[in-house]
Amino acid sequence: MTRNPHGLSRYDQLVQACIRPEHERPNPLPATLGRLFPANEVQLQNLTHKHLVEILEEVALGMGKKTDKSGHAPAGMTFLGQFVDHDITLDATSALGTRIVPDTIPNVRTPSLDLDCVYGSGPEASPHLYGSGDVANFLVYGTAANPHDLARTANGTALIGDPRNDENEIVSTIQANFIALHNILMTEALNSQDAYQEIMMCAKMGMSANEWADHVPSHHEVFEAVRRFLRMHYQWVIWNELLPGFVDQACLDEARLNDLFGADSAIMPVEFTGAGYRFGHATTQPDYEVVSGDGQKDMFEILGFGPRQGTVQMARMFDLDGKQAQRARPVGPTLGEPLTRLHFIQDRVELRDVDLTLTLEQSQNLPLRNMLRDRYTYKLVNGEQVAHWFKATHGRDLPKPAIHPTLKKKGITKTPLWLYCLQEAEECGNGKLTGVGGAIVAAVFARLLRLDRTTYWHAHGFKPSAKFANDGGVMAGMMKHAETERDNIHAAEKLRNG
Repeated sequence: MTRNPHGLSRYDQLVQACIRPEHERPNPLPATLGRLFPANEVQLQNLTHKHLVEILEEVALGMGKKTDKSGHAPAGMTFLGQFVDHDITLDATSALGTRIVPDTIPNVRTPSLDLDCVYGSGPEASPHLYGSGDVANFLVYGTAANPHDLARTANGTALIGDPRNDENEIVSTIQANFIALHNILMTEALNSQDAYQEIMMCAKMGMSANEWADHVPSHHEVFEAVRRFLRMHYQWVIWNELLPGFVDQACLDEARLNDLFGADSAIMPVEFTGAGYRFGHATTQPDYEVVSGDGQKDMFEILGFGPRQGTVQMARMFDLDGKQAQRARPVGPTLGEPLTRLHFIQDRVELRDVDLTLTLEQSQNLPLRNMLRDRYTYKLVNGEQVAHWFKATHGRDLPKPAIHPTLKKKGITKTPLWLYCLQEAEECGNGKLTGVGGAIVAAVFARLLRLDRTTYWHAHGFKPSAKFANDGGVMAGMMKHAETERDNIHAAEKLRNG
């Protein structure tokens, strides 16, 4: 058996090896951001930076809506998308208004769909996320006050792999349910031979017995099997349920077959993190019903970062048992009005390169922040430039959305990439990302699934477990399994903290 470096589980070595001989191994996925296109500097004619900010603020304020609008996907998919974002990206060093070079910015999260926001770096490197003794391979879960909350420190901080997943009650519940699922699957594997066999067979798909035995010590075998079993179902849900709810299927089909941006392009480009994948903001509603019969709650009423008194009912978020839940907004240039007034932000943004400080109201406006991050931090290409690149490089004349009326009125003929993707979805994609936005988002996820040899894409014959079968889909089935079985977790009282 190979030597186990301190703080690195044998399963993580297996992931690094990508289940291939050493001479065939690709380089590790880079731990920094990057670009698909060269930086696009802000160039103004007959316009000051203050005036440009005011124009973009007018656009942003017009995006906020106080009424719900139903799109294709269940409401919970918005928050699953947030959960996924927190699994693959975290830029903890650059600041809005400060010029950055993407390939020097560390991505704190691994650029893999590996649930490191749940598992951290494993029991050896992230022991605070795990139990001890006979529950050493279980994740800490629940508090004395609420057995279905996240485990917490004495001051209420969630004990999870990524603290952002306690940001609001809905994403916090999804995080808690993934933790519960791990513990439920561990319990089932220990108590049922049939469950053990199913999990082990799935976990070993795509590798030889020798590879598994060489990297997975016997005392961690069930844990590692459950971790891969859950990861593969999570990856399947992302490609087959999350993305189709928000991205034109033709874009996904193309990305599965071809890499439009080239094999050497950035794994985690800022065009994705700073624009394309921020489509999720536009799918938020101004309010949600989180418990049946309790009425609608404003987004600010479901804020997290502290103990939860109850729990969000997943039947209100996902189409459980074929019963339709609330819907996410269709992708487009509107979003829930609360996102235009983030009262928890109390620091004014400074655009240092142009010596301009925003008002507090401007600094609290999320769509404005997105567009200013585009122009003054990441310096992204505009949507029209990417569309032109598609025509020049691939001979594709993509349908183009009209210039936003506020921009057109002010004589601006180029559209910030984030806004362009949203307009494109509304005008050309029937409420789903298409063209430029669809290509960027689909391409990044396809590369993550293709380049990581441990994903379900490389486990030929993989099918989701019957235990997660549900008329509303596999994600709905996973959430239902978490809710119905979480009271049966082995030694659950030993896992509670806070």
